[in-house]
Amino acid sequence: MNVSVPSRIGLNDLNALATRSSTVIERLRDRVYSPGSEKSLEISFNVRSAAEMVGRSEKLIRDAEADGRLPEPQKDPTTGRRTGYSLTQINQMRDVFGTRPYRADSDEAVVLAVQNFKGGVGKSTVVCHLAQFLALKGYRVCVVDCDSQASTTSMFGLNPDVDVEEDEDTLYPFFRHGGPPTLHYALRATYWPGIAMIPANLGLYDAEYEFAARMVRDQSFVLDRLRDGVNSIKDQFDVILLDPPPALGMISLSVLRAANALMIPAPPNNIDFGSTAHFLKMMTATLNEVAELGGARDYAFVKILATKMNDNKSAHIAIKRMMDAVFPQDMMQSILKDSAEIDNATANLRTVYEIGGPAARTETHKRCRAYLDAVGREAEILIRKTWPSHHADLRKEGIL
Repeated sequence: MNVSVPSRIGLNDLNALATRSSTVIERLRDRVYSPGSEKSLEISFNVRSAAEMVGRSEKLIRDAEADGRLPEPQKDPTTGRRTGYSLTQINQMRDVFGTRPYRADSDEAVVLAVQNFKGGVGKSTVVCHLAQFLALKGYRVCVVDCDSQASTTSMFGLNPDVDVEEDEDTLYPFFRHGGPPTLHYALRATYWPGIAMIPANLGLYDAEYEFAARMVRDQSFVLDRLRDGVNSIKDQFDVILLDPPPALGMISLSVLRAANALMIPAPPNNIDFGSTAHFLKMMTATLNEVAELGGARDYAFVKILATKMNDNKSAHIAIKRMMDAVFPQDMMQSILKDSAEIDNATANLRTVYEIGGPAARTETHKRCRAYLDAVGREAEILIRKTWPSHHADLRKEGIL
């Protein structure tokens, strides 16, 4: 019997495979990105929700509309009822009533890195939903996508291959020798009121090689370049969220040096929790070594967030119990549970916070939204605790 020997796979074959995979990606993106269209935020809020978000009564909102401080609301021509308020209109109300939750100028913006060297732990999911939660609350948020895979960039409606130029729009020009002095060139408004971002694309991966080569010649530049860039824009924001690549490379190290707070997503399973333990060891060892070159860094808070938790899996429950025992002061109380709602939204490059209409009234959506809101509220409290100007209000709320 003749047995055929499989042929070897060479570069030409790999190139052909990459081309075919690009075709699949283009087809997937064609489904999500309509030609010539931009992503928009289509959710709206009734007057009761608006009053809760603004922190004023429905009557005060109506009075402000009647006396001209706020524009007349849009109404359904058939029923005469308000059609709902956009987030932009909610923020306009906050400005009129003075209820924006901004930090004082004397407070330092929180630069929060959602960091874990392992992929698939929910890092980008946390970044996107936390950014939108804070924006719904009225904070000024910036999202910096430091990952060349650009998942967060895609979630915010930008096609990394079409809408983002590596030499103009990403961190890459800033990381190069003789690059721009600040990060203002890369800031972009998003369809979410209150959220700006610095996008990423595959070209950012080249920065890893350039950083590694330059480390030999100019260690201080490499270590704190991102930190300097973040410092150049942070006066414009209350919170800056950094989404680093899932690897211990030069960009990840730069993120650790730029941040003043850390959140570590960690699913409660053996492999991911083991990787998180190794991450903490590697991070500590690396930061200790780097401190000898560029000075020590400290953080306002470092918290571990259990993600992708499944209450139906006994192993998840056991490992979560162990995490609570090992890190009693370091675990966030809230848990981001595994949810098909997140997966389904992500498949269409959306977040749970962007789902409106009948789909937002299902029990599945409400449960998932409750998990996300709990994570957001706990993070918000941690953030506000770093701002002395918020301490009096936090005492009134019984938090401090």
